[in-house]
Amino acid sequence: MIAVIDYGVGNLFSLVSSLRFLELDCIVTNKKEDLLRAERIILPGVGAFGDAMAKLRESGLEDTVKELAGAKPLLGICLGMQILFDKSYEHGEHKGLGLIPGTVAPLAADIGPALKVPHMGWNRLEIVRDDQIFKYFTNGEWVYYVHSFYAKNCTENILGVSEYGVMVTGLVCSGSGKVYGMQFHPEKSGNAGLRLLRAFAEI
Repeated sequence: MIAVIDYGVGNLFSLVSSLRFLELDCIVTNKKEDLLRAERIILPGVGAFGDAMAKLRESGLEDTVKELAGAKPLLGICLGMQILFDKSYEHGEHKGLGLIPGTVAPLAADIGPALKVPHMGWNRLEIVRDDQIFKYFTNGEWVYYVHSFYAKNCTENILGVSEYGVMVTGLVCSGSGKVYGMQFHPEKSGNAGLRLLRAFAEI
């Protein structure tokens, strides 16, 4: 069973619909006992980093996510990926979960004025390090992004990147091989995204 964490930061309908389309057993929950019982965990999220961390703490699940991250596969999506890192400089400085080394910084500061922020749309995901998450994925397939901040200083953990003025960190994995993050939205990335979710469900 996959537990999708509902901590009040995003519409989970598309993600849950994708998991059910793949015939994967999943629940949406904010209960610790469900996370303990689950085989895998997905941490979604849209909005601001500081707000997301505050809501995760208020839900009482921050420590549970940290404890379980090394024991069972965890996938952070979009903002859910960003809060896996040490800290973010989105509207100040905010501490993250610290599950993957690195920081989250404004995209606009690095891409220059010619490109729009938020980065919204389809980009090719280039594989930089092979991993089981790419079991059903071919290098250069298109995935869908919506974001204004991106992960930096995390080279050793990067699995895939997309070019948007800079090489945007698209997919990461922790040193333990249990914690994954996707900056793009697999649930909005068509068949390629579905195949990435299927591979995660098999880890």
